[in-house]
Amino acid sequence: MAKGVRRPVFIIAEPEPEQALSARKLVIETAKFNVITAHSVEELFTSLADFPSADAVVLHISLAKGGLEKLVKRIRLALPGKPIILLSPSASPSRLTDYAVSSHDPQELVQLLRDLFGDPRKIA
Repeated sequence: MAKGVRRPVFIIAEPEPEQALSARKLVIETAKFNVITAHSVEELFTSLADFPSADAVVLHISLAKGGLEKLVKRIRLALPGKPIILLSPSASPSRLTDYAVSSHDPQELVQLLRDLFGDPRKIA
C-alpha cells in the first residue's frame, strides 16, 4: 500500500446473533476494507467517538427500535457528512439514510462500498 494512503474504514452496527455480522464483516474485510463492528446502539456511538474519521456507517434496521429518524440524526451529528447505509431484509429505500441494501446479500454491500470509495485492492 502506498505511503499515506489508507483503506476506507466502516463501522457496521448490527445486533447479535453474530453469525450475520461475522459473515458480513468477513466478506467486507476480504474485499480489503477495514471494518469496526458494533452490536448495539451504545457500541455504535462508542465506536463513532473512538473512530471519528470513519468513512461511513452501515446500520442494520433492527437497531432502530427507538425510531430510525432519531438514530440517524444522532449518527449524523457524530459523523457529519459521511454516508449512512441501511441494511434491511427488503432493502427498501429510506429518505433518512443515503443508501439501502439487502441484508441478505453481502456482495451488494461490497459493490456499493466499492462504488462509493473505490476498490482498496487496487491501492498500490
